[in-house]
Amino acid sequence: WEAALFGPALRRALCLQRCLGDRLGSPPGAHRASRAVRAAFDRREPYNYLQVAFFQLKKLDQAVSAAHTFFVANPQHLQMREDIEKYRRMSGVKSHNFRDLEAIPHWEAYEAGMQHYNADEYPQAAARLEESLTEAVSALEECRALCEGPWEDEEEEEEEDMQPGLYEAIAAHYIQVLKCRQQCVLDIATKPGRISAMEDFIPSHLDLLQFSYSQAGNQTLAAECAASYLLFYPMDEPMLEKMKEYRAVLGEDTRVAPRENIRHYIRRSLMEKKLIYYAVEHLGGTFNDPDLWTPDELIPENLKEKHREDQEKQKRETLDVEEREKRGPLPFEGVAVTVDSSQMNGTQRVVFDRVLTESECKDLLRLTEVRPGSSGEGYRSRRSPHTPHERFEGLTVLKAVQLAQNGDVDWRDVKLFLQASEKSRKIIQSYFTPGKKLHFSFTHLVCRTAVDEEQEGRMDLSHPVHADNCLLDPEGQECWREPPAYVYRDYSGILYLNDDFQGGDLFFTEMDAVTVTAKVHPKCGRLVAFSSGKENPHGVRAVSRGRRCAVALWYTHSKEHAEQERVKAEELVKQRAVQQDWHDGEERQGAVHKGRSSSELPVRSSRARPTSQAHKPGSEGTQRPKELRTRDEF
Repeated sequence: WEAALFGPALRRALCLQRCLGDRLGSPPGAHRASRAVRAAFDRREPYNYLQVAFFQLKKLDQAVSAAHTFFVANPQHLQMREDIEKYRRMSGVKSHNFRDLEAIPHWEAYEAGMQHYNADEYPQAAARLEESLTEAVSALEECRALCEGPWEDEEEEEEEDMQPGLYEAIAAHYIQVLKCRQQCVLDIATKPGRISAMEDFIPSHLDLLQFSYSQAGNQTLAAECAASYLLFYPMDEPMLEKMKEYRAVLGEDTRVAPRENIRHYIRRSLMEKKLIYYAVEHLGGTFNDPDLWTPDELIPENLKEKHREDQEKQKRETLDVEEREKRGPLPFEGVAVTVDSSQMNGTQRVVFDRVLTESECKDLLRLTEVRPGSSGEGYRSRRSPHTPHERFEGLTVLKAVQLAQNGDVDWRDVKLFLQASEKSRKIIQSYFTPGKKLHFSFTHLVCRTAVDEEQEGRMDLSHPVHADNCLLDPEGQECWREPPAYVYRDYSGILYLNDDFQGGDLFFTEMDAVTVTAKVHPKCGRLVAFSSGKENPHGVRAVSRGRRCAVALWYTHSKEHAEQERVKAEELVKQRAVQQDWHDGEERQGAVHKGRSSSELPVRSSRARPTSQAHKPGSEGTQRPKELRTRDEF
């Protein structure tokens, strides 16, 4: 049996070596790149260097293409984002220069197909989705072939006496190859620049195709796609109903068969899963099954328990969300819910009024009136990062405290800033998550000011549509909860301070970032709150005249991601209160002792703090404050 097993393996190895030698002209081992090099190419890092080189060579079109290619895979790269904007402003750069030199065929076809699909152009959608499916299967086969590489130990090297024997080594390497092949479906389903894969990438193509063909009037191909989809989910009731309709139209005698390549894909995948699960059950290790359609009976009983636990956990989380709909009582009198989720055509969104009084709004607005001195500190305006038609100003709680220490703002206004944001936190917590604490993630007093001379013909937004804890992908109808998004944020709030401006409404949309479902007009004391996820994409209409100010608030259930600047600010406020109490006590004591003889004066304790030490640094009238660096709230 060994000859039957290893004979073909040896012949295949010889064949592969000869092919590689003929193609590459040297031993295959000389062309094997390290894991670090492969990872760098996956991240498209060479294009970062290429764009610099082409720019220095004054080959602007090639520099732009290289920069764009790198940026597609690295959308969080801030320096490249700035470079891209600079290229856009250069006179010699054309729109067609922004090409993705590593464009993946199946993603190009898929996005084009989805555009046709969403526009109800079903014949065109079917054609492009078929192209996408064909290219995706081709990419899958290429990925699977690359899995047949050398053994790669993810852990540190074993001791000499711990090396596996012949059959253990063969089994381990083979299972590694099988796991790699299984993960290929995630590779092809992950867009460049994303971490998360699109779920059910292959089955979803078939679902989209059956509907497109049906709407285009081709019931034969619609039935074929439906039959192919049922190979993944044989008990899917809506698709079974569709199959009945197709058979009724085509005739019961008409043979409807699934696609052969899909049948082969599933048969092969199930064979590999069966071997992997056997190895995990008996030899140890883990396996993260990439497919949702894997039959339950394929999973060994002792591994099913963990699968059930995961499902139960997900069910409990769903029940928790439903329980939150019952809501808790509001902790402050006078605060009222004026618009709830149902009135705003969504979920987990609400508007409260009378959170602040008119006088409190005016006091908070005083914090935005501080202007930089000679050293630059103050509420400094800069061009908005989201639009060239507005100026943007921002102040954190810690910077507000530092301004108060320097005597630039009133301590009472700073305390009100802290109290108003804490009041908002308690309201949002009691409404959405009673019994489960919300921590501050970030607190920011923000003003957006229209640039008067740049409003004519304006078409953009003050802030584009986005979600607060995931990367919104309107074309793919997805929101990817991965960096650079603030994935730990759970709830968001905006506490408005004024309404003497034009525009600036907050609005919510569907996942397409176009269909508006609700809008909120700012006014003093109004707090709008919502969950930070994909269920609440939102944006801000252009501020066309005047200045819009609000306290932007983000909250998290994760204590590890609590806002450290706020903790520091609260500590400084407490220290100042202690110093103020001591100073007031000293003044009262001095008044009592006034008129006594020198012999009657009490001796100061060596532990008492001298007045000179209690005097805050920077409070002299001649000293100028330091520059306050503004910070983008998003």
